[in-house]
Amino acid sequence: MQRTVGIFFLSLAVIVAVCSNGFGADGVIRIGFNIAQTGMFELVGKNAIKAGELVRKDIEKAGGLQVGGKTYTVEFLYGDHTSDPSVAGALAIKQISQEKVLGIIGPLISRQAIPVAQMAQAYATPMISPWSTSPLTTKDRPFVFRTCFVFTIQGPVLTKFAASQFKATRAAVLYDIISAYPRGMANSFKEAFEAVNGPGSVVAFEEFRTGEVDFSKQLNRIKGSGAQFLFTPQHYNEVPLIVRQAKKMEITMPVVGSNSWAGGDLIGECGSDCNGLFFTGNYAPGNAKGLNKEFVETFSKAYGNNPDEPAALTWDAVRLLIQAIKNTGQLSGDLVRDRKAVKEALGQIKDFDGASGKISFDGNGDPSKCAVIVKIDEKGVFTAHDSVCP
Repeated sequence: MQRTVGIFFLSLAVIVAVCSNGFGADGVIRIGFNIAQTGMFELVGKNAIKAGELVRKDIEKAGGLQVGGKTYTVEFLYGDHTSDPSVAGALAIKQISQEKVLGIIGPLISRQAIPVAQMAQAYATPMISPWSTSPLTTKDRPFVFRTCFVFTIQGPVLTKFAASQFKATRAAVLYDIISAYPRGMANSFKEAFEAVNGPGSVVAFEEFRTGEVDFSKQLNRIKGSGAQFLFTPQHYNEVPLIVRQAKKMEITMPVVGSNSWAGGDLIGECGSDCNGLFFTGNYAPGNAKGLNKEFVETFSKAYGNNPDEPAALTWDAVRLLIQAIKNTGQLSGDLVRDRKAVKEALGQIKDFDGASGKISFDGNGDPSKCAVIVKIDEKGVFTAHDSVCP
Protein backbone atom coordinates (compact mmCIF):
# COMPACT_ATOMS: atom_id res chain seq x y z
CA MET A 1 0.00 0.00 0.00
CA GLN A 2 2.81 2.43 0.92
CA ARG A 3 4.52 1.71 -2.40
CA THR A 4 1.28 2.44 -4.31
CA VAL A 5 0.79 5.72 -2.45
CA GLY A 6 4.41 6.67 -3.11
CA ILE A 7 4.05 6.03 -6.83
CA PHE A 8 0.82 8.08 -6.88
CA PHE A 9 2.44 11.11 -5.27
CA LEU A 10 5.52 10.80 -7.48
CA SER A 11 3.30 10.70 -10.58
CA LEU A 12 1.28 13.65 -9.28
CA ALA A 13 4.46 15.62 -8.69
CA VAL A 14 5.62 14.90 -12.24
CA ILE A 15 2.30 15.96 -13.73
CA VAL A 16 2.22 19.19 -11.71
CA ALA A 17 5.79 20.02 -12.68
CA VAL A 18 5.22 19.25 -16.35
CA CYS A 19 2.08 21.32 -16.55
CA SER A 20 3.59 24.35 -14.85
CA ASN A 21 3.88 27.46 -16.98
CA GLY A 22 7.02 29.21 -18.09
CA PHE A 23 8.73 26.81 -20.50
CA GLY A 24 10.79 28.83 -22.94
CA ALA A 25 10.10 32.05 -21.06
CA ASP A 26 13.84 32.33 -20.34
CA GLY A 27 14.60 31.76 -24.02
CA VAL A 28 16.12 28.33 -23.36
CA ILE A 29 15.27 24.96 -24.93
CA ARG A 30 16.51 22.04 -22.85
CA ILE A 31 17.23 18.61 -24.32
CA GLY A 32 17.96 15.71 -21.99
CA PHE A 33 20.56 13.04 -22.76
CA ASN A 34 19.96 9.74 -20.95
CA ILE A 35 23.35 8.19 -21.73
CA ALA A 36 25.92 6.00 -19.93
CA GLN A 37 29.01 7.91 -18.85
CA THR A 38 30.08 5.17 -16.44
CA GLY A 39 29.57 1.42 -16.26
CA MET A 40 29.64 -1.26 -18.96
CA PHE A 41 28.60 1.03 -21.81
CA GLU A 42 30.69 4.05 -20.78
CA LEU A 43 32.77 4.10 -23.98
CA VAL A 44 29.87 4.13 -26.44
CA GLY A 45 28.06 6.63 -24.21
CA LYS A 46 30.97 9.04 -24.21
CA ASN A 47 31.29 8.75 -28.00
CA ALA A 48 27.59 9.57 -28.29
CA ILE A 49 28.07 12.65 -26.11
CA LYS A 50 30.98 13.75 -28.31
CA ALA A 51 28.64 13.62 -31.31
CA GLY A 52 26.02 15.61 -29.40
CA GLU A 53 28.59 18.26 -28.58
CA LEU A 54 29.30 18.78 -32.29
CA VAL A 55 25.64 19.66 -32.84
CA ARG A 56 25.48 21.89 -29.76
CA LYS A 57 28.54 23.83 -30.88
CA ASP A 58 27.04 24.31 -34.35
CA ILE A 59 23.90 25.79 -32.79
CA GLU A 60 26.02 28.01 -30.55
CA LYS A 61 28.07 29.26 -33.52
CA ALA A 62 24.83 30.11 -35.34
CA GLY A 63 23.81 32.32 -32.43
CA GLY A 64 21.07 29.98 -31.20
CA LEU A 65 18.10 28.14 -32.68
CA GLN A 66 15.51 30.04 -34.69
CA VAL A 67 11.96 28.78 -34.14
CA GLY A 68 9.08 30.82 -35.50
CA GLY A 69 11.03 34.06 -35.59
CA LYS A 70 12.32 33.72 -32.03
CA THR A 71 15.91 32.81 -31.14
CA TYR A 72 16.45 30.25 -28.37
CA THR A 73 19.54 29.14 -26.52
CA VAL A 74 19.77 25.33 -26.56
CA GLU A 75 21.07 23.48 -23.49
CA PHE A 76 22.08 19.82 -23.63
CA LEU A 77 21.70 18.18 -20.20
CA TYR A 78 23.99 15.15 -20.12
CA GLY A 79 22.63 12.73 -17.54
CA ASP A 80 24.53 9.55 -16.62
CA HIS A 81 22.39 6.42 -16.20
CA THR A 82 25.52 4.43 -15.18
CA SER A 83 24.50 1.56 -17.53
CA ASP A 84 21.73 0.72 -15.02
CA PRO A 85 18.06 0.46 -16.14
CA SER A 86 16.65 1.65 -12.79
CA VAL A 87 18.94 4.69 -12.80
CA ALA A 88 17.90 5.40 -16.39
CA GLY A 89 14.23 5.39 -15.38
CA ALA A 90 14.83 7.72 -12.43
CA LEU A 91 16.89 10.04 -14.62
CA ALA A 92 14.05 10.21 -17.15
CA ILE A 93 11.62 11.35 -14.44
CA LYS A 94 14.10 13.98 -13.27
CA GLN A 95 14.66 15.33 -16.78
CA ILE A 96 10.96 15.36 -17.62
CA SER A 97 9.67 16.86 -14.37
CA GLN A 98 12.43 18.93 -12.76
CA GLU A 99 14.59 19.93 -15.70
CA LYS A 100 11.62 20.40 -18.08
CA VAL A 101 13.33 19.05 -21.18
CA LEU A 102 11.53 19.39 -24.48
CA GLY A 103 12.79 15.98 -25.61
CA ILE A 104 15.14 13.13 -24.69
CA ILE A 105 18.06 11.58 -26.60
CA GLY A 106 18.90 8.02 -25.57
CA PRO A 107 19.41 5.63 -24.00
CA LEU A 108 21.57 3.69 -26.44
CA ILE A 109 21.11 0.17 -25.08
CA SER A 110 17.70 -1.53 -25.15
CA ARG A 111 17.95 -2.64 -21.51
CA GLN A 112 17.94 1.00 -20.45
CA ALA A 113 15.95 2.39 -23.40
CA ILE A 114 12.83 0.30 -22.79
CA PRO A 115 12.07 1.63 -19.27
CA VAL A 116 12.90 5.20 -20.34
CA ALA A 117 10.60 4.82 -23.35
CA GLN A 118 7.85 3.78 -20.96
CA MET A 119 8.36 7.00 -18.98
CA ALA A 120 8.59 9.14 -22.12
CA GLN A 121 5.30 7.74 -23.41
CA ALA A 122 3.56 8.01 -20.03
CA TYR A 123 4.45 11.70 -19.78
CA ALA A 124 4.07 12.52 -23.48
CA THR A 125 7.70 13.52 -24.02
CA PRO A 126 9.39 12.88 -27.39
CA MET A 127 12.36 10.53 -27.18
CA ILE A 128 14.81 9.28 -29.80
CA SER A 129 17.02 6.29 -29.03
CA PRO A 130 20.03 6.19 -31.33
CA TRP A 131 21.05 2.53 -30.82
CA SER A 132 18.27 0.53 -29.15
CA THR A 133 17.31 -2.24 -31.59
CA SER A 134 14.62 -3.99 -29.54
CA PRO A 135 11.12 -3.82 -31.09
CA LEU A 136 9.76 -3.19 -27.57
CA THR A 137 11.40 0.23 -27.35
CA THR A 138 8.95 1.86 -29.75
CA LYS A 139 6.06 -0.64 -29.72
CA ASP A 140 2.75 1.13 -28.97
CA ARG A 141 4.70 4.26 -27.97
CA PRO A 142 4.02 7.05 -30.49
CA PHE A 143 6.24 9.52 -28.58
CA VAL A 144 9.28 7.23 -28.99
CA PHE A 145 11.53 7.04 -32.08
CA ARG A 146 14.87 5.52 -33.01
CA THR A 147 17.55 6.16 -35.66
CA CYS A 148 18.81 2.55 -35.88
CA PHE A 149 17.07 -0.43 -37.43
CA VAL A 150 15.15 -3.01 -35.38
CA PHE A 151 17.41 -6.01 -34.70
CA THR A 152 15.05 -8.50 -36.35
CA ILE A 153 15.96 -7.28 -39.86
CA GLN A 154 19.51 -8.60 -39.42
CA GLY A 155 18.59 -12.28 -39.67
CA PRO A 156 17.22 -12.03 -43.22
CA VAL A 157 20.03 -9.65 -44.19
CA LEU A 158 22.73 -12.02 -42.92
CA THR A 159 21.06 -14.96 -44.65
CA LYS A 160 21.16 -13.10 -47.99
CA PHE A 161 24.74 -11.98 -47.42
CA ALA A 162 26.00 -15.44 -46.45
CA ALA A 163 24.48 -16.93 -49.59
CA SER A 164 26.10 -14.34 -51.87
CA GLN A 165 29.47 -13.99 -50.08
CA PHE A 166 30.14 -17.55 -48.87
CA LYS A 167 27.62 -19.65 -50.88
CA ALA A 168 26.59 -20.82 -47.42
CA THR A 169 23.63 -23.07 -46.65
CA ARG A 170 24.87 -24.26 -43.22
CA ALA A 171 25.55 -21.99 -40.27
CA ALA A 172 26.78 -22.17 -36.67
CA VAL A 173 25.81 -19.78 -33.86
CA LEU A 174 27.61 -19.00 -30.58
CA TYR A 175 25.80 -16.72 -28.15
CA ASP A 176 25.27 -15.71 -24.52
CA ILE A 177 21.92 -17.16 -23.44
CA ILE A 178 21.68 -14.87 -20.39
CA SER A 179 22.16 -11.53 -22.18
CA ALA A 180 18.96 -10.27 -23.84
CA TYR A 181 20.38 -8.88 -27.09
CA PRO A 182 22.59 -11.86 -28.07
CA ARG A 183 19.82 -14.31 -27.13
CA GLY A 184 17.20 -12.46 -29.18
CA MET A 185 19.54 -11.93 -32.11
CA ALA A 186 20.66 -15.59 -32.15
CA ASN A 187 17.07 -16.86 -32.23
CA SER A 188 16.06 -14.29 -34.84
CA PHE A 189 18.96 -15.31 -37.09
CA LYS A 190 18.23 -19.03 -36.68
CA GLU A 191 14.59 -18.52 -37.64
CA ALA A 192 15.49 -16.44 -40.72
CA PHE A 193 18.30 -18.71 -41.88
CA GLU A 194 16.29 -21.92 -41.54
CA ALA A 195 13.29 -20.33 -43.28
CA VAL A 196 15.46 -20.07 -46.40
CA ASN A 197 17.80 -23.07 -46.06
CA GLY A 198 15.50 -25.53 -44.32
CA PRO A 199 15.10 -26.95 -40.80
CA GLY A 200 18.41 -28.01 -39.29
CA SER A 201 20.52 -25.79 -41.56
CA VAL A 202 21.79 -24.07 -38.40
CA VAL A 203 23.93 -27.12 -37.67
CA ALA A 204 25.35 -25.85 -34.37
CA PHE A 205 23.50 -23.59 -31.94
CA GLU A 206 25.90 -23.20 -29.03
CA GLU A 207 25.29 -21.17 -25.91
CA PHE A 208 27.31 -19.89 -22.97
CA ARG A 209 26.59 -17.77 -19.93
CA THR A 210 27.59 -14.20 -19.13
CA GLY A 211 31.09 -14.06 -17.65
CA GLU A 212 32.37 -17.30 -19.20
CA VAL A 213 35.69 -16.94 -21.00
CA ASP A 214 36.45 -20.48 -22.18
CA PHE A 215 34.50 -21.41 -25.30
CA SER A 216 36.59 -24.43 -26.29
CA LYS A 217 33.83 -27.01 -25.84
CA GLN A 218 31.34 -25.00 -27.90
CA LEU A 219 33.92 -24.15 -30.58
CA ASN A 220 35.00 -27.79 -30.83
CA ARG A 221 31.42 -28.83 -31.58
CA ILE A 222 31.12 -25.98 -34.10
CA LYS A 223 34.36 -27.08 -35.78
CA GLY A 224 32.98 -30.55 -36.38
CA SER A 225 29.46 -29.45 -37.33
CA GLY A 226 29.98 -28.87 -41.04
CA ALA A 227 29.03 -25.20 -40.73
CA GLN A 228 30.28 -22.86 -43.45
CA PHE A 229 30.42 -19.79 -41.21
CA LEU A 230 30.03 -18.82 -37.55
CA PHE A 231 27.62 -16.11 -36.44
CA THR A 232 28.19 -14.58 -33.00
CA PRO A 233 25.99 -11.62 -31.96
CA GLN A 234 28.10 -10.70 -28.92
CA HIS A 235 29.04 -7.19 -27.85
CA TYR A 236 32.24 -5.56 -29.09
CA ASN A 237 34.12 -6.27 -25.84
CA GLU A 238 33.41 -10.03 -26.03
CA VAL A 239 34.18 -10.70 -29.70
CA PRO A 240 38.03 -10.62 -29.53
CA LEU A 241 38.19 -13.55 -27.11
CA ILE A 242 35.89 -15.67 -29.29
CA VAL A 243 37.82 -14.84 -32.47
CA ARG A 244 41.21 -15.61 -30.90
CA GLN A 245 40.07 -18.91 -29.44
CA ALA A 246 38.61 -19.96 -32.78
CA LYS A 247 41.90 -19.18 -34.53
CA LYS A 248 43.87 -21.06 -31.88
CA MET A 249 41.68 -24.10 -32.54
CA GLU A 250 42.37 -23.73 -36.29
CA ILE A 251 38.76 -22.98 -37.11
CA THR A 252 38.98 -21.49 -40.58
CA MET A 253 35.34 -20.70 -41.31
CA PRO A 254 34.43 -16.98 -41.55
CA VAL A 255 33.17 -15.32 -38.37
CA VAL A 256 30.28 -12.89 -38.84
CA GLY A 257 28.62 -10.54 -36.37
CA SER A 258 25.72 -8.16 -35.81
CA ASN A 259 25.57 -4.44 -35.07
CA SER A 260 26.64 -5.13 -31.46
CA TRP A 261 30.19 -5.28 -32.87
CA ALA A 262 29.95 -1.68 -34.04
CA GLY A 263 30.50 0.35 -30.87
CA GLY A 264 33.36 0.64 -28.44
CA ASP A 265 36.96 -0.37 -29.06
CA LEU A 266 36.63 -3.66 -30.94
CA ILE A 267 39.77 -3.10 -32.99
CA GLY A 268 41.80 -1.86 -30.02
CA GLU A 269 41.06 -5.13 -28.25
CA CYS A 270 41.02 -7.49 -31.24
CA GLY A 271 43.78 -6.02 -33.38
CA SER A 272 44.55 -7.70 -36.70
CA ASP A 273 42.73 -10.88 -35.62
CA CYS A 274 39.45 -9.21 -36.64
CA ASN A 275 40.68 -7.86 -39.97
CA GLY A 276 38.65 -9.20 -42.89
CA LEU A 277 35.60 -10.06 -40.80
CA PHE A 278 32.07 -8.86 -41.56
CA PHE A 279 29.11 -7.70 -39.47
CA THR A 280 25.76 -6.07 -40.07
CA GLY A 281 25.43 -2.47 -39.00
CA ASN A 282 23.73 0.87 -39.46
CA TYR A 283 26.88 2.77 -40.30
CA ALA A 284 30.53 2.69 -41.37
CA PRO A 285 33.07 5.55 -41.39
CA GLY A 286 35.36 3.94 -44.00
CA ASN A 287 35.03 5.22 -47.60
CA ALA A 288 32.51 7.80 -46.39
CA LYS A 289 30.74 9.98 -48.93
CA GLY A 290 28.55 13.09 -48.87
CA LEU A 291 27.30 14.22 -45.47
CA ASN A 292 28.85 11.19 -43.79
CA LYS A 293 32.27 12.24 -45.08
CA GLU A 294 31.75 15.70 -43.57
CA PHE A 295 30.74 14.11 -40.26
CA VAL A 296 33.74 11.75 -40.21
CA GLU A 297 36.14 14.59 -40.98
CA THR A 298 34.61 16.89 -38.33
CA PHE A 299 34.51 14.18 -35.66
CA SER A 300 38.06 13.01 -36.41
CA LYS A 301 39.41 16.56 -36.34
CA ALA A 302 37.70 17.26 -33.01
CA TYR A 303 38.54 14.00 -31.25
CA GLY A 304 41.41 12.33 -33.10
CA ASN A 305 39.60 9.15 -34.15
CA ASN A 306 36.81 7.93 -36.40
CA PRO A 307 33.24 7.99 -35.07
CA ASP A 308 31.66 4.67 -34.18
CA GLU A 309 28.09 3.64 -35.01
CA PRO A 310 26.52 4.95 -31.76
CA ALA A 311 28.19 8.32 -32.32
CA ALA A 312 26.87 8.61 -35.88
CA LEU A 313 23.36 7.52 -34.90
CA THR A 314 23.37 9.99 -32.00
CA TRP A 315 24.47 12.79 -34.32
CA ASP A 316 21.54 11.89 -36.57
CA ALA A 317 19.12 11.67 -33.62
CA VAL A 318 20.07 15.06 -32.19
CA ARG A 319 19.85 16.77 -35.56
CA LEU A 320 16.46 15.14 -36.18
CA LEU A 321 15.13 16.43 -32.87
CA ILE A 322 16.44 19.93 -33.62
CA GLN A 323 14.85 19.82 -37.08
CA ALA A 324 11.52 18.72 -35.59
CA ILE A 325 11.63 21.61 -33.10
CA LYS A 326 12.19 24.03 -35.98
CA ASN A 327 9.43 22.37 -37.99
CA THR A 328 6.85 23.10 -35.30
CA GLY A 329 6.91 26.67 -36.60
CA GLN A 330 6.46 28.13 -33.14
CA LEU A 331 6.82 27.17 -29.48
CA SER A 332 3.87 28.20 -27.32
CA GLY A 333 5.61 28.12 -23.94
CA ASP A 334 3.21 25.39 -22.79
CA LEU A 335 5.51 22.40 -22.32
CA VAL A 336 2.79 19.77 -22.74
CA ARG A 337 1.60 21.35 -26.00
CA ASP A 338 5.11 21.90 -27.33
CA ARG A 339 6.23 18.33 -26.61
CA LYS A 340 3.25 17.06 -28.56
CA ALA A 341 4.03 19.43 -31.43
CA VAL A 342 7.63 18.17 -31.58
CA LYS A 343 6.42 14.56 -31.58
CA GLU A 344 4.03 15.31 -34.46
CA ALA A 345 6.80 17.07 -36.39
CA LEU A 346 9.16 14.11 -35.91
CA GLY A 347 6.61 11.71 -37.35
CA GLN A 348 6.27 13.83 -40.48
CA ILE A 349 9.98 14.03 -41.33
CA LYS A 350 10.86 12.35 -44.63
CA ASP A 351 14.22 11.60 -46.27
CA PHE A 352 16.25 13.41 -43.62
CA ASP A 353 19.91 13.43 -44.61
CA GLY A 354 21.95 11.78 -41.87
CA ALA A 355 25.42 10.33 -41.46
CA SER A 356 23.78 6.88 -41.48
CA GLY A 357 21.77 7.63 -44.63
CA LYS A 358 18.32 8.97 -45.47
CA ILE A 359 15.86 8.67 -42.59
CA SER A 360 12.06 8.54 -42.74
CA PHE A 361 10.01 7.24 -39.83
CA ASP A 362 7.30 4.64 -40.24
CA GLY A 363 4.15 4.55 -38.11
CA ASN A 364 6.04 2.88 -35.24
CA GLY A 365 8.74 5.54 -34.95
CA ASP A 366 11.27 3.24 -36.62
CA PRO A 367 13.37 4.33 -39.60
CA SER A 368 12.76 2.65 -42.94
CA LYS A 369 16.29 1.59 -43.82
CA CYS A 370 18.45 -1.24 -45.10
CA ALA A 371 21.44 -2.69 -43.27
CA VAL A 372 25.06 -1.99 -44.08
CA ILE A 373 27.38 -4.97 -44.41
CA VAL A 374 30.51 -3.68 -42.70
CA LYS A 375 33.92 -5.15 -43.48
CA ILE A 376 36.87 -4.64 -41.15
CA ASP A 377 39.61 -3.80 -43.63
CA GLU A 378 43.35 -4.56 -43.41
CA LYS A 379 43.89 -1.34 -41.42
CA GLY A 380 41.12 -2.16 -38.95
CA VAL A 381 38.75 0.47 -40.36
CA PHE A 382 35.02 -0.30 -40.48
CA THR A 383 34.20 0.06 -44.18
CA ALA A 384 30.85 -0.21 -45.99
CA HIS A 385 31.07 -3.39 -48.07
CA ASP A 386 27.49 -3.67 -49.22
CA SER A 387 23.94 -2.58 -48.43
CA VAL A 388 21.37 -5.36 -48.05
CA CYS A 389 17.64 -4.94 -47.52
CA PRO A 390 15.68 -7.57 -45.61
